[in-house]
Amino acid sequence: QVQLVESGGGLVQPGGSVRLSCTASVSFASLSTMGWYRQAPGKQRELVATMSSSGSTGYGDSVKGRFTISRDNAKNTMNLQMNSLKPEDTAVYYCNVYLWPQSYWGQGTQVTVSS
Repeated sequence: QVQLVESGGGLVQPGGSVRLSCTASVSFASLSTMGWYRQAPGKQRELVATMSSSGSTGYGDSVKGRFTISRDNAKNTMNLQMNSLKPEDTAVYYCNVYLWPQSYWGQGTQVTVSS
């Protein structure tokens, strides 16, 4: 069983930045992949960013060049730096990790981009 605790959401103005963090209850060395997803009201959950165990990253088209995923293995923490935020980035953001044979989700943290 893996527990994920997210933090860092809130209200931010358009063009602003926010950093999300996700701390896992297991060592990152045991995980295959990790990532961030988001779900806006009335929409399906979508991929934001992923990172493999080797450190390779991938991003959704709408966030490329603005968001950066990173991790701190010593702290078992994954981060999402979000810059140049837009109102359409408003959503609940979820962290996700895969530890064979199961995928685990955080509780979600709300990010609202509004003036």
